[in-house]
This record gives sequence, structure tokens and C-alpha cells, in this order.
Amino acid sequence: MSRIGKKPIDIPAGVTVTVTPDNMIKVKGPKGELSRSIHRNMNIAVENNTITVMPKSDSKQDNALHGLTRTLIYNMVEGVTNGFQKGLDINGVGYRAQKQGNKLVLTVGYSHPVEIEEAQGITFEVPSPNKIIVKGIDKEKVGAVAANVRAVRVPDAYHGKGIKYETEVLKLKEGKTGKK
Repeated sequence: MSRIGKKPIDIPAGVTVTVTPDNMIKVKGPKGELSRSIHRNMNIAVENNTITVMPKSDSKQDNALHGLTRTLIYNMVEGVTNGFQKGLDINGVGYRAQKQGNKLVLTVGYSHPVEIEEAQGITFEVPSPNKIIVKGIDKEKVGAVAANVRAVRVPDAYHGKGIKYETEVLKLKEGKTGKK
């Protein structure tokens, strides 16, 4: 049995959780509403402001799904209460980002600026020309959009130029050395 899956999830004040008989879970909170279909082999119980997840059988697949299901539900509760964000840094001479309406405009060394539209439920913040913050209530979407922004110009292995996560540590390669 999963150690993570055994932990109950506390429901904060202002958050409502509903589970339908076909294992569709809906979490509604101050920041918005999320819903997800949960695997049929998981039992979800909502009692006394806590959510507990239990597998229906002791099979290997159900044990694997146990911790995953609990974490997915926890991320939904966390998202509608606090939200999620990913920070990106831009390194390089002349590389910058700016927000125009609901678009993120990146100037990262191409012959044209790259425009990325905000997805539904996702917002971009540009506190400085070399910093981007991707915010939203769905952790998966925030991570996917941040990965798409980073993919526009992946950091160079020799100079470190490009877009990287703010927590990412780049290990730069040594360049060529001249023969003597």
C-alpha cells in the first residue's frame, strides 16, 4: 500500500468537494473550479473536511494508482486555494519578454518575435524584461505552458543563453581550446 496514498487530504475553509458515483471529482474554491475523472478502482470518501483515497483491491496496479490519485486530488485542492506558478529566466544579450494584452512576446534571437497566447486558466506575468511567471490553478497546465515557453529557446550548453526555469542549474560545457 502507498504511504502517500494513506495520508488524508484536509479540505480548507471555502473549498467544496463533490464526488459522483462514476468517480468524477469536482473541487471548487476561491480561485476557480477543477474537475477530473478518477480511475474506477479507487474509492474516494469525503468526510469531516477530509478526503481519503483507498484502492478497491490489493493488486499491483491499484497500489500504483493509490498514491497518484491522492496526489492528483491534493493538487486540485491546492490549486483552487493557492494556485501554482512557475518562474522562467531569460539569459542572453538582447533577449527579452514583454506582455501585450493576453500575449507573451519573446525576443530571443530569431528574425522575428515569438508570440504565445495565454491558454484558458493560465496567465503570464512579466515583472522584468528577463523574467516570466506562468500562473494558474491547474498544476499540469502551468507546467506544460512553462515547458512550451522554455522550448522556444532552450538554454545553450556553452554560453547559457536561452530560457530556463528559475530553479534550473545549468552546467556549462567548456569550449574549444587552442593548440600550441
